[in-house]
Amino acid sequence: MATDPSTSSASPWRQAWYPVAFLRDLDPRRPTAFTLLEQDLVLWFEETSQRWRAFADVCPHRLVPLSEGRLNGAGELECPYHGWTFNGDGHCTAIPQARDGSRISRNSDCRSYATATAQGLLFVFSGDAAAAADHPLPLVPVLQEQGQGWADGWVVQDTFRDLPMDALTLLENVLDVSHVPFTHHATVGRRENAGPVELELTSFGPEGFTSLWPEGPRRGKLGSQTTTYAAPCLMWHELTAKGFARILTVVYATPIRRGECRLFARFPFQFNSPWPGRLLGLRPQWLQHLGNHVVLEDDQLFLHWQERVLEQRGGSAAAVRRFHLPTSADLNIRALHDWVNRYGGEPFPGQRLPPREGLVPLMERYEAHTRHCRSCAGAHRRLPPLRTAAGGVALLALLVAAWCGPGWWGALALAVAAGAAVLRWQCLRWLDQLRRGSGVPPRNRP
Repeated sequence: MATDPSTSSASPWRQAWYPVAFLRDLDPRRPTAFTLLEQDLVLWFEETSQRWRAFADVCPHRLVPLSEGRLNGAGELECPYHGWTFNGDGHCTAIPQARDGSRISRNSDCRSYATATAQGLLFVFSGDAAAAADHPLPLVPVLQEQGQGWADGWVVQDTFRDLPMDALTLLENVLDVSHVPFTHHATVGRRENAGPVELELTSFGPEGFTSLWPEGPRRGKLGSQTTTYAAPCLMWHELTAKGFARILTVVYATPIRRGECRLFARFPFQFNSPWPGRLLGLRPQWLQHLGNHVVLEDDQLFLHWQERVLEQRGGSAAAVRRFHLPTSADLNIRALHDWVNRYGGEPFPGQRLPPREGLVPLMERYEAHTRHCRSCAGAHRRLPPLRTAAGGVALLALLVAAWCGPGWWGALALAVAAGAAVLRWQCLRWLDQLRRGSGVPPRNRP
């Protein structure tokens, strides 16, 4: 009888590198918590080795989370409860309650996970650190780093978000090229661009699969598109729009726990002209992220529902039978579930999904993204005082207008008051968007 590959300690999900954060969003001065495959981790930067470290987020002494601690004057991780300290290898270097000269046993050490940095991401290996060297990092080959940027003219926009769905559900969604004109109508798609999608599977194996869409999106206007699934967590689409740019859509699905994953999305462009890249660079990253949220929320509501319906009907093992897949547009979906059933299994075999969430928690953005993002958290801090200042300017300008009365100076003061009032309103709107989504996708707006 065939065995479920996910139940083995050698499961691809349990022996893989996963991104856990963009490096720019990590603060090297303090520890950060993250959960990978239900394993609570503490991420911290060791100054002496100039390396990011990942430990099990539990002190061996009294089992409190080390992520609530600090980096002490020696640059080591210090437990917040009793001050036990640990070096980058996980060895306990000090127990303040012990007598001078006391031997510190190996039982006082922390479990250390293998880490690596590449392409602006911090990766953690989910299995035994000794096995990490045998597994390559899941990287996009065409993206080569150059200094603080990218070689070969690549312009890369990034975002991330914790999503209320399984990593497999996310992968299934982003591998599906035919939903874009409908689900994302009025954001990144148009219903009128929908049409037959004739996909061809070009490779398949334990490492994942590749496929080709000869016509490509928008009824061939953007050129052929290739898709790569690098098991278990990475996929990307690639096309070259003649006369405009080479374009990739890259998604990592990092499993947190059953029914929850962290999405890392990258949008690399290799423009034929330098001007589009320069224009993209003018927009603050936090404003870009607000737009990304809208696109992500386009399908977040019904995917959260859909995966529970699939679970009731047999889960991934039964997906190809329970789904009705009459066209080649669903070839990538078939291939993903075929890979799961043949090679990978599910990341959390045998576990039930948590209860379905309502609209408010599904549209929550602050915990899912804003507080973890350097740019968005910074905007969240700066906007309230800016709003207060704008209100003060508006009031002062109105007083000046009343003092000056009719005339050029009075009109100018009224214009300043109006502009400041609009800015005050916009700050409030931005703050709300950093905290939550509307729950009304653009495709359904009047």
